Amino acid sequence: MLQITIPKTELWDSAKEEFVNLNECTIVLEHSLVAISKWESKWHKPFLGKKTPKTNDEIRDYIKCMTVTQNVNPLAYSCLTKKNYEDIIAYIDDPMTATTFGESKEKKKRERIITSELIYYWMIQAGVPFECQKWHINRLLTLIHVCSEESKGSMPDRKRQSKGKIASDYASLNAARLKAMRTKG
Repeated sequence: MLQITIPKTELWDSAKEEFVNLNECTIVLEHSLVAISKWESKWHKPFLGKKTPKTNDEIRDYIKCMTVTQNVNPLAYSCLTKKNYEDIIAYIDDPMTATTFGESKEKKKRERIITSELIYYWMIQAGVPFECQKWHINRLLTLIHVCSEESKGSMPDRKRQSKGKIASDYASLNAARLKAMRTKG
C-alpha cells in the first residue's frame, strides 16, 4: 500500500463563483487486481499493457479506484501534486518481490491482452486464494508465474519420453510397490 498526502489547496468553484478550500488529506492507495477490475468495469478496456494508452481522466480515475481510504473528497484528486504522481508511478512500477525470471525462450509475436478476468482465471488455475486479489498486482502476477513454472518442473514430461520408457518406469514403480508390500500382486 502507498500512503500519499495531498496538500491544502484553494480551488475555484466556477459553478458557485467562489474559492473553495481543500484541507490537507492523506489517502492510502492499493495497486491491486481489485482496483484494476473496478477500473476496467468502468472504462471497458484493459488496464495492463503498453498498447492501452490512458487519458488524464482515466489515470485520475484509476487513482480513485486504487483508493482504500473511505470518504475522500472528490476534489482531492484534482489537487494531486507532481510529487504525488511520481510516488504513485514509482509504486505501480515496483516489482514488490525479490523473485526474478530469466528471459523467456519463446518470444511472442504479439502482445497478449491481459484483463482482470484473465488474471482471476490464472489465480483459479494456480490455486491462489482470492485474498491475494488485494496484493500489489506485480507481486500477484509473480506468484502466478512462480506457480506456473513450479508446476512445470514438478511434473515429468511424458510427451518427450518414448512409450517404452514410460512402460519401463511404470514397471519399476510396480515392482517397488510389490517389494515394499511383500506381495506377489
